[in-house]
Amino acid sequence: MSGQLSGKRLLITGAAQGMGRGIALEAARQGAESVVVHDVQRDSAEETAELVREQGALASVVVADLREAAAISRMVDESVAFAGGLDTLVNNAGVIDTSFLHPSGFDTLDEATWDIVMDVNLKAVWLATRAAAPHLRASDRGPSIVNSASVAGVHGTVSAMAYGASKAGVIQLTKSCAVALAPDIRVNAYLPGSIDTPMAQGHLASGDDRRRTAQRMTGTQLMPRFGSVNEVAQVACFLASDAASFVTGGIYPVDGGTLAWRGVQDS
Repeated sequence: MSGQLSGKRLLITGAAQGMGRGIALEAARQGAESVVVHDVQRDSAEETAELVREQGALASVVVADLREAAAISRMVDESVAFAGGLDTLVNNAGVIDTSFLHPSGFDTLDEATWDIVMDVNLKAVWLATRAAAPHLRASDRGPSIVNSASVAGVHGTVSAMAYGASKAGVIQLTKSCAVALAPDIRVNAYLPGSIDTPMAQGHLASGDDRRRTAQRMTGTQLMPRFGSVNEVAQVACFLASDAASFVTGGIYPVDGGTLAWRGVQDS
C-alpha cells in the first residue's frame, strides 16, 4: 500500500484507545509498514493491533508501565526486534488528574497524583526518546518523533493542574530534543484541544454538572465542539511523514481555535 507513511515503522504509546488508536489506524491507512501498539491494557491494545492489520500493516503489542525506565527500554527494544528497526516514535500516552481525584483542584491535588501524571506524561517521553534515539539515528526512512502535548500546557487550568504542567514540559522538551537530535531526527508536537476521547469523557463525568463542564471544555474554541480522534491523527501522521521533512521543533495546535483568541462562545 502506498501513502504518506509508506514503509514507515512506528511505535505508538498509549494506543489502546482514543487518539493513540486513531493515529495507529491512520498510519496503517497511509501505508505504514508496521505499527507497534503500546499500552498497559493488553486486551484493548490487541484490538487496536487487529484493526491495524485489517488496514494492511503489520502490528504487534507491547505492554509496559511507563513509570518504569526498564519497561520503557524493553518496549523500544521489542519494537525494534519486531519491525527490524524504528522510524517514528509517537509519544501519545497520557493521564490526567481527574482520573484519580474527584474533584481535582489546587486544594485536593496530592503528591501521588502529581507524581504519576508527571511520570507518564513527561518523564516517560524523555525516557522513550532517549531509548529510541540510537535506533532512529540508524534509520534511513526519515526518522522522527511526534509528541502529544496539549493546549492545557499553554494556558492555566485548575481542574487538571498536574496535567497542564506536564504538557507544558512536553512542549519545552520537544523543542530541546529537536535541537539535541538535529539534523538526524525531527521532533515535533501536536497540541489537542477538547477531543472526543475516553479521557475527555471521563473528565466530563468528573464534574458536578456535565453541561457546564462541556461548555468549559469547548466554549473557548472558535469551533465550539469536541474534535474527533481522526482530526488529531491526520496532523500527527503528517508530522511523522516525509511531507514534513523540513519541519522540526514545531508545536502544532489541533484545538478548534482555542489559542487564537481570548473569548468564550455563548452557551
